[in-house]
Amino acid sequence: MTIAATELSVVQYRSFAEYALRLDPQVTVLVGRNAVGKTNLVEALQLLTAGSSFRKPSSAELLRQGAPAGRARLLLEGEGRRLEMGLELAEGKRFFTRNGKRTTASGVRGVLPSVLFCPDDLDMVKRSASARRGALDSFGVQLNDQYAKLLSTYERTVEQRNNLLRDCPPADLLEVWDESLAVTGAQLLMHRRALLARIRGHFVEVYRAIAPHEAPDVAYESTLGELGDEREAIAEQFRLGLLARRADELRRGMTLVGPHRDEIAFTIDGRAARDFGSQGQQRSIVLAWKIAEVQVTRDILGRPPLLLLDDVMSELDASRREAIMGFVADDIQTVITTTNLGYFTDGVLDRARVVHVGASN
Repeated sequence: MTIAATELSVVQYRSFAEYALRLDPQVTVLVGRNAVGKTNLVEALQLLTAGSSFRKPSSAELLRQGAPAGRARLLLEGEGRRLEMGLELAEGKRFFTRNGKRTTASGVRGVLPSVLFCPDDLDMVKRSASARRGALDSFGVQLNDQYAKLLSTYERTVEQRNNLLRDCPPADLLEVWDESLAVTGAQLLMHRRALLARIRGHFVEVYRAIAPHEAPDVAYESTLGELGDEREAIAEQFRLGLLARRADELRRGMTLVGPHRDEIAFTIDGRAARDFGSQGQQRSIVLAWKIAEVQVTRDILGRPPLLLLDDVMSELDASRREAIMGFVADDIQTVITTTNLGYFTDGVLDRARVVHVGASN
């Protein structure tokens, strides 16, 4: 038996005054017109499983207009456990709860991780490198609390070092920050490369199932050059890279090397997918990446994540819709939003709980 989300409830959240949603252990399809709140429910599910939202909203944006306070609850059951994850909203602030006790975002994530696939993801290949780094990091944060801590520490160190660079600091003070950045950055790079290596195997397999005659790949490209295999060796490369770019960094007031500027490069038949891939190929890459995230979660935690498919069926052609539903196995709890049930076969609908989300909630 695995852990599953059984019920989501929200009060004064986004477009909802109050709403309760019972979730099927396999597939739940939320159907309704645009702008009736389907994505708001998906966002609540993501917040209460991943501890963050793809929309990156402020606390005020999560509250229903005019409401002084609001909340969301998600009940998780399985493996002999019953957990309630909560989100409280009031006075422009928010905090998470776990079984009624206040906690942090890390306190709600990891029990039932979620993988979200939404229309914005379809542009991941052709957008800036930050989108691809963000996709890897947001996934890693859910699976490993140490990854989350390293990423947060590294990002703060880069920000503080950038502030220092703009003040033209003495060399000895900058060297202290260089050391901190190199040590933390080396650890983050080790985590990133290990996670990408796990994803890569599944990614290649899934993509080839979609397009058998194409050869896909994904690789980590560091601003430090070819990376060593040991953490200390990577840290030394980082130190040397910072030293080599010091004059440029002081002139521009920013840190120019490190994980925050690295690339995750997709290729098809050895050619850069960002530059040469068709729209169909780029969408197949994202589809394969998301399914790979599901498989890696199962590999690491021994159970699948909650799969959230927000309005992507309308953006995919029939063959890719069929491909993604083919990978939705009986043990992968899935929530799908759509405006049109015609995108689904009778076989899918027969095993799904279909919920009509109305205009007045």
